[in-house]
Amino acid sequence: MIDWNEFEFETQAVRAGQHRTAEGEHSEALFLTSSFVFENAAQAAARFGHREEGNIYSRFTNPTVNTFEERLAILEGGERAIAAASGMAAILNTCLGLLRAGDHIVASQSVFGTTVILFKNILSKFGVETTFVPLVDYTAWEQAVKPNTKLLFLETPSNPLTEIADIARLATLAHQNQAYLVVDNCLCTPALQRPLSLGADIVVHSATKYLDGQGRCLGGAVVGKHALLEDIYAVLRSSGATLSAFNAWVFLKGMETLSLRMRAHSENALAMAQWLSAQPQITQVYYPGLESHPQHALAKTQQSGFGGLLSFEVAGGQNAAWQLIDSTRLISITGNLGDTKSTITHPATTTHGRLTPEERAGANISDGLIRLSVGLENVGDLQADLARGLKNL
Repeated sequence: MIDWNEFEFETQAVRAGQHRTAEGEHSEALFLTSSFVFENAAQAAARFGHREEGNIYSRFTNPTVNTFEERLAILEGGERAIAAASGMAAILNTCLGLLRAGDHIVASQSVFGTTVILFKNILSKFGVETTFVPLVDYTAWEQAVKPNTKLLFLETPSNPLTEIADIARLATLAHQNQAYLVVDNCLCTPALQRPLSLGADIVVHSATKYLDGQGRCLGGAVVGKHALLEDIYAVLRSSGATLSAFNAWVFLKGMETLSLRMRAHSENALAMAQWLSAQPQITQVYYPGLESHPQHALAKTQQSGFGGLLSFEVAGGQNAAWQLIDSTRLISITGNLGDTKSTITHPATTTHGRLTPEERAGANISDGLIRLSVGLENVGDLQADLARGLKNL
């Protein structure tokens, strides 16, 4: 039995969690089966009754999914990971597993737009209240905590403005109030940031993004301690929002190149951020790798790289933003991110379009804001693609 903690991150990302079958396969096995056959009725009863370990039904026990879970848990430095059908399924089931009617969440205003909708419009139906606060206003976080607060929830870096929160500081605040800190680590991945090591209780992922890295499949995950994740697993098992074996296998292939890709994404994004900062039509660039970023120093201590996502403001509001986006010929106009292919979108009318104008203003999502997920293409080609539109603004 190999202790994968004895190896470095790159090795873990390629090999951790694999348990070869009797066939001796070199690549991870893909178990495309809905159920598993028992030797006899007694074994079936023992497995259903939790008296014997083993596979039962792929909604909640599948060897390929288990390999993905084990590998991600090792990369994040957690005891356990639970795979979900999407990043939003991971967040929903975390809340359903840890909260009950009458509980309270404090969340950043700068979380993904759909996360805001989930907290505000859906969980509220079941008696869970949420207070939204500015991500880096720690006084606001402290003042928002109530006796019934059970979760503090944030993304860092945030999407799309790449604000950086002090994870250790918010972990201390959560634990002083007998609450859990949940961190969405989608933009950094464990290749660049490990929130559990900074005091977070749970990490959530949209594996759809950088863990896959090539825009192929939907998936999500929750990582933390065994005991804390048990209630989440119980909900996920019964709700059915679990990860398919095929998607898990695709994510395993993506994770093998995670470290290399995140370094390359970071290098390309920094070059693009520096170039964009020099363009007269652009009034502001948001990227933690720039020294002008207000949390640049914190990002350097908390992350080992700055990631592949940036955003920028163009003068002229929505019309100018749409004109620039529509001028691209290489960069993909799509709401996804974390792909080897660069993507561009207008957050105010896409990813955050369901928010009210007041909510967008609170999250600083302006009409002139453009989000750019920098891929692995040649940086000069990406710059030329944007320059074509910038010269007409």
